[in-house]
Amino acid sequence: MVMITYAISFLLSFAIVMVLIPPLAKLAFRLDFVDKPRKDVERKIHREPIPLTASYAIFIGFAASFLLFSKESPGQTIAVLIGSLLLITIGTIDDWYKTQGKDFSALPKMIVQISAAVIVYLSGISFSGFYNPLSGEYILLPEWLQFILTILWIFGVTTVINFSDGMDGLAGGLTAISAGTLFVVALVKGQTTSAIMAISLIGVALAYLRYNKPPAKIFMGDAGATFLGFILAVIALDGAFKQATVLSLFIPILALGVPIFDNLFVVAKRFVQGKPIYQADASQVHYRLLRTGLNPKQVVAFLCLISMCFSLTSIILLLLGV
Repeated sequence: MVMITYAISFLLSFAIVMVLIPPLAKLAFRLDFVDKPRKDVERKIHREPIPLTASYAIFIGFAASFLLFSKESPGQTIAVLIGSLLLITIGTIDDWYKTQGKDFSALPKMIVQISAAVIVYLSGISFSGFYNPLSGEYILLPEWLQFILTILWIFGVTTVINFSDGMDGLAGGLTAISAGTLFVVALVKGQTTSAIMAISLIGVALAYLRYNKPPAKIFMGDAGATFLGFILAVIALDGAFKQATVLSLFIPILALGVPIFDNLFVVAKRFVQGKPIYQADASQVHYRLLRTGLNPKQVVAFLCLISMCFSLTSIILLLLGV
């Protein structure tokens, strides 16, 4: 019965996104809410205007499935959805600036992303501690450290998925792989709510990829990418990080290995070079691979393959019970 619920949850989220994206794409052209090519910007590799409205289909598909099948407490459900709406809203403003050929300030985005993380923390979804693998004793962290680690995790994952959204099919593919890994973790640990969130996220990500695979017919913009990152972070907190030992803390980190490790490298490089950390450029791994001569499809396939390797490693850690 539980597996049937997961299947319905997946199909519902998938179907909603599939149905909503075409009319939302048409609406984007009517409103001129499209990402226009810019020859002076290396990151803009598309050559024609692309609608920026997939984020709304993704959010609606996930929210419908989450509300129908989640067994999360009402307070936590509301917190996740309010945080999501905050990110969709600030992301839409950022995307609107893009349609005008402008860059939106990073500070308001950072404030809203942190606010969304705080809302989730206050609802009770947090990183509270871990088990000592030697003694079996649960080490409960001080509240101030729980707060800091929870906010840093949510903000960090939200940011790295957004930074990874620079090539057709990449962010959606990485999200689907990571969510699939977290779904397996939730199944093994018997965490129904995390499993529902993960399978719903897989559904919306795969449906989005149907329209975003190279050459993309639609983008999700900052609104969609930050939303996907936010939900991945919440799933890990509500699932993989619960009842974790020191070593099994690496399971969700490996599940999100490609965007996390790439963006740690990018941030470190910008810091050394004295550049603003939030300054958009073409330093992410997908752009670097593109400059080696690989075409976009090859880059996406390669990075998704690496992500699968990370995910398999995390599942091996899970099954070893470390």
